[in-house]
Amino acid sequence: MQNRQGSGSEESAAIFKTLAHPIRIAILDLLRHGEECVCHIEAILGKRQAYISQQLAILRAAQIIIDRRDGMNIFYRVIRPEIYALLDAARALSPLPTATPPPMIRLESCPCPKCTPEVAVTD
Repeated sequence: MQNRQGSGSEESAAIFKTLAHPIRIAILDLLRHGEECVCHIEAILGKRQAYISQQLAILRAAQIIIDRRDGMNIFYRVIRPEIYALLDAARALSPLPTATPPPMIRLESCPCPKCTPEVAVTD
C-alpha cells in the first residue's frame, strides 16, 4: 500500500523548512512594516551582503517575497502576508518573549533612500 499523504503536507513542510532559519525570520520581521532595501537589511542584521542575498533568494524562491529595482537599490517586500500569522503563532509557543523591530529604523551606516535624508537644494 502506498503512502497517500497529499502534496499539501509537502507544501506545508516546505514552508516550515524555509522559515526554519533565524535570519530569514529576522528578514521577514524587517519586512513586516513594508519594503526594505538590501543595504538596510544588511545594516540592521549586521551580516554580509552576500549572506543576506542568499537568504533573500530562498525566501523569493518560496514565493514569500518579491523584489523591485530602483536605480542602484533593490527593495524587497512580502507578498504572502499570511506568513505573519504563522510567525506570530510560533512566537506564542515560545517560552521566551520575543519582540519584532519597530516600523522604521534609520541607520547612519545604511546608504538607502530611507536612511539618507535628501539634501535640500537651495539657490
